[in-house]
Amino acid sequence: MAAQRRAQARIATSLGEIGFALPGSLVSRSTACGKAGCHCQDDPPVLHGPYLTWTRTVAGKTVTRKITEDQQTYYQAWFNNARRLHQLVRELEALSLRAFEQAEETSRR
Repeated sequence: MAAQRRAQARIATSLGEIGFALPGSLVSRSTACGKAGCHCQDDPPVLHGPYLTWTRTVAGKTVTRKITEDQQTYYQAWFNNARRLHQLVRELEALSLRAFEQAEETSRR
């Protein structure tokens, strides 16, 4: 149990070090506009973009927003923080499940 407590303390410390965390995905997309005669309709097509988009869920609905390269540079660490946050929560949940199972096994003896 001492090793699990140390692991939990390490995770808690890491969680405390995370700054702002933006949820969602940051993706580079190229699109076709659908206008007849546009170069995006050629064979092969020459798509518009690439455009940086940030997609996330807000109140159960998918929200997508275009962002600039400057915004990506500024906020990239926040997106990275969100990924790290989710990773740490998964680690804490797995550790908690192992601790629960171990405690239950010990109480049955």
